[in-house]
Amino acid sequence: MNRSPSDRTLNDLADAVADEFEAYRHSNGFNELSLVIDNSDRERSTLVVHIDREQAAELADRVEAFLRDHGAQTQRERHADTDIRVLATLE
Repeated sequence: MNRSPSDRTLNDLADAVADEFEAYRHSNGFNELSLVIDNSDRERSTLVVHIDREQAAELADRVEAFLRDHGAQTQRERHADTDIRVLATLE
């Protein structure tokens, strides 16, 4: 599967998030932080960081700051106090 240069950059960003927040990702069982790259919009892929835990807003703030420090534009979706998604795109 061929990836566009912007997808490779999003993949690199996802890897950086996974490394930075590895304490919230577990090989077995429940992940408090999950990563998905949404390619449904051909023009603009989106990295979705799903946070599912108590005090999700605190971790979402840290993730959002990390993404912005790495050049991403972010948007937040709050589904519940314990369920937040941070969406990141790159130009």
